[in-house]
Amino acid sequence: MSIDLGLPGLRSGVELVPTTDEKQTGKDFTSDQEVRWCPGCGDYAVLKAVQSFLPDLGLRRENIVFVSGIGCSSRFPYYLDTYGMHSIHGRAPSIATGIATAREDLSVWVITGDGDALSIGGNHLIHALRRNVNLNILLFNNRIYGLTKGQYSPTSETGKVTKSTPMGSVDHPFNPVSLALGAEASFVARTIDSDRKHLTSVLSAAAAHRGTSLVEIYQNCPIFNDGAFDAIKNNDTKQDAIIPLVHGQPVTFGAVDETTGLGTKAVVRDRANGGVRVVATADADTADIVIHDAHNPDPSTAFAISRLTDSGYLNQSPIGIFRQVERPTYDDGARAQVAGAQTNLTGSRTERLESLINAGDTWTVV
Repeated sequence: MSIDLGLPGLRSGVELVPTTDEKQTGKDFTSDQEVRWCPGCGDYAVLKAVQSFLPDLGLRRENIVFVSGIGCSSRFPYYLDTYGMHSIHGRAPSIATGIATAREDLSVWVITGDGDALSIGGNHLIHALRRNVNLNILLFNNRIYGLTKGQYSPTSETGKVTKSTPMGSVDHPFNPVSLALGAEASFVARTIDSDRKHLTSVLSAAAAHRGTSLVEIYQNCPIFNDGAFDAIKNNDTKQDAIIPLVHGQPVTFGAVDETTGLGTKAVVRDRANGGVRVVATADADTADIVIHDAHNPDPSTAFAISRLTDSGYLNQSPIGIFRQVERPTYDDGARAQVAGAQTNLTGSRTERLESLINAGDTWTVV
């Protein structure tokens, strides 16, 4: 099932106007490096979607930067004919923050995985989200450590048997979307590696968003965690497994009733605990069915919907844009402060330096 988002980007970045009128194709953004992932890896589908999508930005290749951490997905910069950096384990958001702040003319992308972003890089991720830096974070989630050959990751389900948890994991897993919403990220979405149409639509909305965009991509690892997302990919089950989120539309799923246009299952408000739950649409009070509002400044409902992934609905997953709101960005604020300070400078360079050194609290050592 391919999902129509029905949700354009709120507005394009002020600086990132198209910088080339030349006709570009995916080949222009494809490097000469041999792609080295395992056969059947979901990374191939994501790479192809990104290469095909980049021409739509209308930017020169030198105005696009991809920064990755460590992991299978972090090979990404090698395969794109743009600027890029294969950086430090877990620190890609911090490096990307510096790039985005120093160069407002760049479209900055972070490529990371569930291990890289949520284990050693967890602190860097949440602070990039709360700061709302102008960058796009693509988090490939295969619920396993692939590069180091099959250890459990921060998103592996409880009881997962791996090389590092032979008796089953006792950890409670992270839900990346819930984590991002808890950090009050201004754009949060989830999509699937094998759904090219939906993936491209989400990438377009993320690129148009001003601020930090976090896109979780369910990505299959055929070697160490094959079939982790079969429920939402199998043609026989995905209709009942995918909870599509479309701004302004009722949140229902399952077989669609041609009369009402609603699915057989509905997400309704749970008056008892203030959250949401899944019921049969036929048994639901129409007034209780959640109407998805990605622009709601309060992330509470979006967070509640994200919890359907973990709260007893393990074969079901909300897919789409959870939140898309506007708020001030870190790098715009930092540049404004620098510009303001520069306009207030008087005197020679030596005098300005002396004034800076003696500003604020000073002490005389005798």
